Amino acid sequence: MLTVERISVMNFENAMRGARNPLNSWARMDSYYDENGNYHLGENDLSLATRLARAGSDHRKFLRQVMVSMDITAPLYWWKEFDTYKVGTVANSCSTMHKIHAKAFSRDDFACDRLTPDALTVLDAVIAYLETERVQYVETKELSHWHNMIQLLPSSYLQMRTVTMNYEVLIHMYAARKNHKLAEWHTLCDAIRTLPYARELILLSDEEGENA
Repeated sequence: MLTVERISVMNFENAMRGARNPLNSWARMDSYYDENGNYHLGENDLSLATRLARAGSDHRKFLRQVMVSMDITAPLYWWKEFDTYKVGTVANSCSTMHKIHAKAFSRDDFACDRLTPDALTVLDAVIAYLETERVQYVETKELSHWHNMIQLLPSSYLQMRTVTMNYEVLIHMYAARKNHKLAEWHTLCDAIRTLPYARELILLSDEEGENA
């Protein structure tokens, strides 16, 4: 279970200008903003961007300057895998330590869409216990109840983070995770496919597979 919201893509104009710096070819820039403020790559710029993207990471440095921000809500077990991407990513998360007691626990707080009925019964028992500890902590502020919540919290607990990455990171992330057994990665890859010019600039591993 993973959701992606509030996607924003930034800095295409500056990145494309930088891509033309090596040959001083700024006069060939033909991209533009539409009436809604969206940036569209012109024929010349898209051709150059596509060639550089396919030429390899040494040649497509400009993609490190195309930034993407999104809110991702995902279980802790998925965030542990995502945290392997340390370079080129920044994330601010909702605080489990500070806010775990702020609302009642329910199934909606956990990724449980693939649990069997027996497993759901176990999860419901854990949720009931966590809720009992939460109520006692709110009433008494006794840290033992808080520690019980933190240390028994299942890895299926959902956390929202605002994540900023760049297109170069997304190239590698998409190639490495598009066939992963965790369904959460497939949901993120689906979101990546919707980004501006994803087919030309990010989904390069799909093209390699077609040509194999």
